[in-house]
Amino acid sequence: MKLLKIMLASAAATVALSGAAMADELKLAYNIGVTSDYVFRGVSQTQEDPAVQGGVDATYGMGYAGVWASNVDFGSKNPSTEVDFYAGVKPTVGDTSLDLGVIYYSYTKDKGLTPGAYSYLELKAAASRTFGPATLGAAVYYSPEFPGKTGHATYGELNASVPVAKKLTLSGAIGRQNIQKASDYTTWNAGLTYAINDKLSADVRYSDTDEHSFGKIYGSRVAVSLKAAF
Repeated sequence: MKLLKIMLASAAATVALSGAAMADELKLAYNIGVTSDYVFRGVSQTQEDPAVQGGVDATYGMGYAGVWASNVDFGSKNPSTEVDFYAGVKPTVGDTSLDLGVIYYSYTKDKGLTPGAYSYLELKAAASRTFGPATLGAAVYYSPEFPGKTGHATYGELNASVPVAKKLTLSGAIGRQNIQKASDYTTWNAGLTYAINDKLSADVRYSDTDEHSFGKIYGSRVAVSLKAAF
């Protein structure tokens, strides 16, 4: 937790000082959206119910920081809201774009549970590169302590996207979640994103995991989402 506080404070201070020094180069972006089912790594975070989500991002050069929130439902007497804080850098090496950052997933209203039992930290390392019209990417996330005191965890993913028509993009990913003291699983998704205009987009996405025995929230599903970015 001390490490988390130091990292978040450092990221916030960097953005604040940069903005104070050269406010004209600090860029802010906002997003808000709705989805029929909040799916994270193949698992429903809302018991297959809809979610309202939104966030704000600040960028300065290759650096970025932001906050994002969504309603969640993990069952009775569990958190009702997820708020994520993140920061990092996005350097470019040759034709490859990198994303090196830290994410803190925080959850409110942990009724009847140890405060912060669901909250956790992840370190992120991702890379992507374009090949003609297609973009291919890979990412690795590492958590030193996963929720529920289940030890360290790693999530690895391969992803790709390609435009298939004007304003229409096909994308998908396959990933593997490994947890030291809990069950591992593989997840995948594929979907179409349509750019309604320069600020509004719609997404229809199928996702699944190889562990339906974990419960219905690990089963196959289709989620429809609408997102505005400005």
